[in-house]
Amino acid sequence: MRIHQGTFSFLPDFTDEQIEKQIEYILRNGWAVSIEYTDDPNPYNVYWNMWGLPMFDLKDAAGAMYEFRKCREAFPNHYIKINGYDPSPMWQAQRVSFIAHRPKEEPGFRLKRTVWSDGRVQKYGLEAYATDRPEGERYR
Repeated sequence: MRIHQGTFSFLPDFTDEQIEKQIEYILRNGWAVSIEYTDDPNPYNVYWNMWGLPMFDLKDAAGAMYEFRKCREAFPNHYIKINGYDPSPMWQAQRVSFIAHRPKEEPGFRLKRTVWSDGRVQKYGLEAYATDRPEGERYR
């Protein structure tokens, strides 16, 4: 099962050259680049780990590509995404986010049902199959 989150998620995986072009686009717009990674890509998991600090003063995509490659080398079995943050006063928000690296195997999600107090209310949620294993060992 392929995880579809963020911009470009329904396209085939980007090559390093295509990732660099997207970073150049982020920089051309004056946005900051940040790199995040996780081994739990649940859609409700918005707290991914940051790889270093956001690169607010970056002028060349080569610096972000270097950090991306180091992150991919350190976490080959994790999801890695690249974000473009617009710091301008009218926005101050993430303008673009895309998954730049995925583990070789993506086990997917199961639908989990929870019955509340009186048995009449049922809630449904997603749970990643990967979370059956301890953190750090989910994609081996």
